[in-house]
Amino acid sequence: MTNRITVMYMEIGCFVSCLSGWILVCSTLPTDYWSISDSSESVLTIPDFYNNLWKNCIADGTGSSNCKDYPSMMALPGFLQACRALAVSAVILGFFGGVLTLIGMKCTKIGGSQVANARVTFSGAITYMVSGFSGMSSYSMWASKTVSEFMNTDFRGQKYELGAALFVGWGGSILLILGGVVLGFLSGKESIPSSNSPKRPLRPASRATARTRRTYMLPASLSRVTLGGASFHEGRQSRATTKTVQTLGRDSFV
Repeated sequence: MTNRITVMYMEIGCFVSCLSGWILVCSTLPTDYWSISDSSESVLTIPDFYNNLWKNCIADGTGSSNCKDYPSMMALPGFLQACRALAVSAVILGFFGGVLTLIGMKCTKIGGSQVANARVTFSGAITYMVSGFSGMSSYSMWASKTVSEFMNTDFRGQKYELGAALFVGWGGSILLILGGVVLGFLSGKESIPSSNSPKRPLRPASRATARTRRTYMLPASLSRVTLGGASFHEGRQSRATTKTVQTLGRDSFV
């Protein structure tokens, strides 16, 4: 009972960790500061540029900003479309992971047997881990391109630095992955039946069945010898009787 309560509290902690990570990942989608070009060290008033998955923005020294959405989805570069797909997939998978985990956790008691609930919880843990890896891939791809352009001396375009949304997203992805791993370990031990479980004992045979087997299930060789011996002795007795009768009749006649 104590072990079950401990596992239940650990599942609650993992669920809270994954839920917090999913909220952090969701908060990065509308955030503008995925990458930023900071000019605060410059003496002159130079506008700041920043962008995210959906738009490019510019802010002047007075604090006013102007944003412009990307003109065409089909004209976007491949890495930007991949980052969009991975970020949205992380949000969707995290939602379904939360639903599966709530159904299968021990504290909710929504599902059926313990093994069925453990398998549902294990599915939710796998979904959480996939969500975390999807978010981590999206932020890492964006950061890799930003750093490569910033370090490239031949790049003539606007150079950016890593924005706050990437660090928030990395933190949320790590929470999703760690919570999913621990939750999957806890539920996986219960979802897979043990191979060393005791076997079901066989039902003892009834007395009538055992008596029938002793009566009718005799070896074939024993039955043949018995029958053959009996017929042989009967034949010898009949012959001896015949000879005795014939001898007595002859002596009495003489």
